[in-house]
Amino acid sequence: MKLVAVQDAVGMLLAHDMTQIIPGEYKGARFKKGHMISMEDIPQLLNMGKEHVGIIEYREGDIHENDAALRMAKAMVGSGIKMSDPSEGKVKLIAERSGLLKINAAVLDELNEIEDLMTASIHGDRLVEKDMVIGGTRIIPLVTVVENVEKMEAVCRKKGPVFEILPLKKFKVGIVTTGSEVFYKRIEDKFGPVIRRKFAELDCDVVGQIYSSDNVDMITESIFKLIDMGADLITCTGGMSVDPDDVTPVGIKNTGANIITYGAPTLPGAMFMLGYLNQIPIVGLPGCVMYAKRTIFDLIVPRLVAEDPVTRQDIVKLGHGGMCLECETCVFPNCGFGR
Repeated sequence: MKLVAVQDAVGMLLAHDMTQIIPGEYKGARFKKGHMISMEDIPQLLNMGKEHVGIIEYREGDIHENDAALRMAKAMVGSGIKMSDPSEGKVKLIAERSGLLKINAAVLDELNEIEDLMTASIHGDRLVEKDMVIGGTRIIPLVTVVENVEKMEAVCRKKGPVFEILPLKKFKVGIVTTGSEVFYKRIEDKFGPVIRRKFAELDCDVVGQIYSSDNVDMITESIFKLIDMGADLITCTGGMSVDPDDVTPVGIKNTGANIITYGAPTLPGAMFMLGYLNQIPIVGLPGCVMYAKRTIFDLIVPRLVAEDPVTRQDIVKLGHGGMCLECETCVFPNCGFGR
């Protein structure tokens, strides 16, 4: 920093906030740290009693925080993300549409290793609403060397965008409700209405619901019937535990589906199954989905509806954060469940 006469400071960057005091009316920063002084600012600075100002020397090869943040944001964003205008060195990343937020965390870590640069975000693999702020970026000092920004731009060109939002597809859903007690109408089906409501929240249509007894062949046949009816996703409810008459997992396996997992490191939701049959997801949902506010359903099914492939490793990673605290007032997804 060095002191420069106000009249000679045009085009230079302020090294600190310039406070203006109007007795009885106002006290605050009239000019912020990092502000580039213009000709129009000179009369105001003189009226504030500032004949000299502290400035940061701006050398060839340097880049100002606003310019740096804008370039960084442009390099990182993919489809479904828009940017705010730079403000005090920061650019916000904003959801351009509702959908599933995807974040390449490995690339984000690599970018945050670059000197002077930082980017922060919310967690990925969650639903976001249009115009929601999902992250922000800036440089730490007021000025950095342009090579730092160019380095991060090169990483993004090579490894793809850090942030994108996948739109949800309007899936046709088929429901297989298993359990002899429901099939023979000994008890009322309480699971079906819950699943219908959850899929309605995802803007999906239920094309059919078939009731099946605890019979492996009947469960398998029901799945095929729903696929023939045009279902893009099949959900099987009930019969997912380890009791001898809980045969839903076998019924799913007998379709020939590629089973990704039977079991998940989440509570609630441990007895979860996921498979793919010719790209059609088949999920087996444990009973907890019927009564718990948030479960494995809310962590995985939105990804399926966004056509975001789920792997076994994705399921394994849920263990760190897979414990729902079942708070009296649920704030999901703004909590640690599944994160």
